[in-house]
Amino acid sequence: MKWTFPNLRLFLALAVITGGIYPLAVTLVSLVLFPHQAHGSLIRNERGEVIASELIAQPFTSARYFWPRPSAGDYATMPSGASNLSWTSGELVKTVAERRAALLKAHNLPEETPVPADMLFASGSGLESFISPEAAEFQLNRVAAARGLPPEKIRELVAEHFVRGGILGENVINVMTLNAALDKLPRG
Repeated sequence: MKWTFPNLRLFLALAVITGGIYPLAVTLVSLVLFPHQAHGSLIRNERGEVIASELIAQPFTSARYFWPRPSAGDYATMPSGASNLSWTSGELVKTVAERRAALLKAHNLPEETPVPADMLFASGSGLESFISPEAAEFQLNRVAAARGLPPEKIRELVAEHFVRGGILGENVINVMTLNAALDKLPRG
């Protein structure tokens, strides 16, 4: 009994600090220093309506848009995650072959055309909103043709959404911000 009350006081003090004061302080600092990110990195259209988040991919199927990486969870946020199929899985081999065939068909490319890996394999979360510059270049002519715009105009827009990976990261393109910017272009 001698240790019960001091331990209970310590527990309550730590619960208030770690469960209340610290999260509140971090939230307030993030709201002041990083308001865009603290509110979900939301993308808004011309009317101010929220259309997406920069951080969560959506399934684009129209030829007018750049497509994100495939999703093992069909881009659902609650059951997001990977398929957990190993590199030797027959199901993974079949899925990748189907994705490859569909991509080549959608882009009217010959069978021997290399396809960027991030267009074939889902990310760990299944919600990856970034693609490689190679994946953007792979899709560029399809998007330009569907929008009736010269490929160079689309290439300039892709370059504006290039995110340098830094020392350890990879260079990427944010598909969500790129697609939102595409909708702001004059129709070709």
